[in-house]
Order: sequence, then C-alpha cells, then structure tokens
Amino acid sequence: MFAMIKKIIITSLITLSLVSCTTSSTITAEKKTSKPNLEEASDLNTRLAVGYIERGQYKTAKEKLEKAVEQNPDNVAAFKTFAYLYARLGLEKKATEQYLEALDIAPDDSDLLNSYGAFLCAHGKLDEAQEYLKRAYDDPFYESLFMAQSNAGSCYVQEGEFKKAEPLLRKSLRSHPNLSGSLISMAEVGVKTNRYLMARAYIERYHAVSAPTAESLWIQLQAEKALGARDHYVRYAKQLINDFPDSDEAGWVEAESGNEQFR
Repeated sequence: MFAMIKKIIITSLITLSLVSCTTSSTITAEKKTSKPNLEEASDLNTRLAVGYIERGQYKTAKEKLEKAVEQNPDNVAAFKTFAYLYARLGLEKKATEQYLEALDIAPDDSDLLNSYGAFLCAHGKLDEAQEYLKRAYDDPFYESLFMAQSNAGSCYVQEGEFKKAEPLLRKSLRSHPNLSGSLISMAEVGVKTNRYLMARAYIERYHAVSAPTAESLWIQLQAEKALGARDHYVRYAKQLINDFPDSDEAGWVEAESGNEQFR
C-alpha cells in the first residue's frame, strides 16, 4: 500500500510594498511641520512584523500588527500577515478570523484568495479550499497564478482526484519548471496512477531543487521498487533511515523490507 505524503501546499509569499515616502510640509519663518502618514506607518509596521515572524519573535510581531491595524483598519496585508502568524503558531480559529477580516475588505484580491485557499486545504477543508483557489487561478491578471494552480493541484492530490490535479500541476510547471510543490505532487500522482517512470522523473527533479525529506524519499522508494531498481531502492532506503530515523516513513521501510538491514 502506498502512503500518502503529507500535503505540500505552497502558501502565498507575504510580499509587502511600502508607499513612497511623502510628507506635506509647511515652512514658516519659525518652524517646519509635517502631517504623519498613518497608511504608510501601517505598511511599515506590517513589513517589520514579517521580519519578526521569520526570526521567531512572535510577540513583537503581534504588537507591530496590532499597531498596523490601529493605524489603518483597511490594511489587507496586515490582516493577512496576522493570519500567517496565527497559522504558523497552529491557531487555526484565530487565523481564519484574520483571513475573513481581510476578505471583507478585499473579496476579489487573488493573492488573498490563493492564500486562504491554501490555508483551508492544509486544514482539510478541501471543497471550500478549491472554491477560493479557482477564483484565484481564474484571474488572468494574477501575477502568481501559477501558485494558485500548484496549490489547487496539490489539494486535489490530497483528495485523490488525480485527473483534476495533473492538468493544474502541469500548467504551473510550464511557467515555473522548478516549482517544488508541483514537482513532488506530480511524483505522487505518478506513484498513485502506476506511472513509475514519471514518478521517478519528477521526484528526481524535486531533489535537484529541494533537500530530500522523509516524504520525498518515500515516493522515490515506491517508484524504484516498482521499477525493479534494487540498487537504487537500497540506496534511498539507507538515506531515508539514516537521515530521518524517527519518521513514519523509516518505519514503513523497515516493516516492508523484513529482515533486510539498512542501518
């Protein structure tokens, strides 16, 4: 029995751009005064929060985001970054609330639709996820359309809907051939549909751009085993068990290989 890899969802990168710094000044004979730009300050605090999140300074990031929302209650990027923070901390309900706040402000923002769809898929809400992802990849002006296609395809793989997954994944790879999430999902499609040469080709492409994981090595093993490539199977089995000894996949390898020693 093939084991489904843990889902790989490429969530939208949080990219924020600051508004050009402009201040209105009045110069008098005695002093210069300027009016603060709260929207600009909100953007700055949101950008700072992203850096704090990546450094694991979550409390400071939260404070910056609270300030950003206070300065500009319509700052979609701030709400989306808040959702990212909560999702990273495993706080699904709070993350959902922030996504819905953002969608209330910008219901047709394709990047937001993609991000929320990927979030829903990661939490097992597959049908609802596909609705949001489709709205994103149906937008011909969406600059990261390939990411929505990849997310939707990977989500279909999780559902076992391989015929729906493959066209979306192939589209994403036509524009971005090294998209790791699409590569490993296509390899999974190959294994699940008994196209093992295809699985091998895609997982090798994946390993050329991303470090091996327990999940990716397990896919490689299934392909090599089905193709009768014993030397390759043994090599990847040893790598999996040595590099990820506590993983479920290492246990599966040892269980299916009987008395053969790979350690």
